[in-house]
Amino acid sequence: MGNGAKNSSKLKTFNSKLSPLPFMATILRDWSYQYQWVYDSFTRLAALSVGGERRFRQLALEGLPIAPETTVLDLCCGSGQTTQFLVERSQHVTGLDASPLSLKRARQNVPQATYVEAFAEAMPFPDAHFDVVHTSVALHEMEAQQLQQILREVHRVLRSDGYFALVDFHKPTNPVFVPGLTLFLLLFETETAWALINADLAAQLEATGFELMKQTLHAGGSLQAIQAQKRP
Repeated sequence: MGNGAKNSSKLKTFNSKLSPLPFMATILRDWSYQYQWVYDSFTRLAALSVGGERRFRQLALEGLPIAPETTVLDLCCGSGQTTQFLVERSQHVTGLDASPLSLKRARQNVPQATYVEAFAEAMPFPDAHFDVVHTSVALHEMEAQQLQQILREVHRVLRSDGYFALVDFHKPTNPVFVPGLTLFLLLFETETAWALINADLAAQLEATGFELMKQTLHAGGSLQAIQAQKRP
């Protein structure tokens, strides 16, 4: 069997395992929420596949027109891991998260931003409020119905021609990255992450009223960065 056939076989095996098996995360998932150093350590290790954490946190932002006056929402901002880079480009950054603990850390880590405690599927902002909405490895945490509501909310709070930029998991295109992603998802994620890998996120965005501007794959296809624009 040639290398191409072997690689194809590995991918088929990986793909066939995504839906049927009830994957559950380990205690490491809970620890990553309770102890910041656990989350940060694994994130930095995983980010080496794309050139380090600084680049990883800005994958979805590359080429976006963000100026000091641009209004930016960092959706599901966590402890401010990407917020810290957004405030370097804009003076009007808002971070939203449902976790009081994460927001407490974000306020300490990145005090230049404004923070709001709320759920992503029910944002307390008026229509057409932001120029850019960004989210980093958060959508895979959502159930399918919840994800659809979040996409609708992002569309609502964006101004006409505003941008939605995101980075999240994707089904690997290179079999070399299959074991690493599989192990990471088994240790830290739940079935919603596997569901997102099987979903066509770009198509869901277009169905919600966005125009896909750019979709790039990284780390052997295990990460996707998407930029979409709200249709006028």
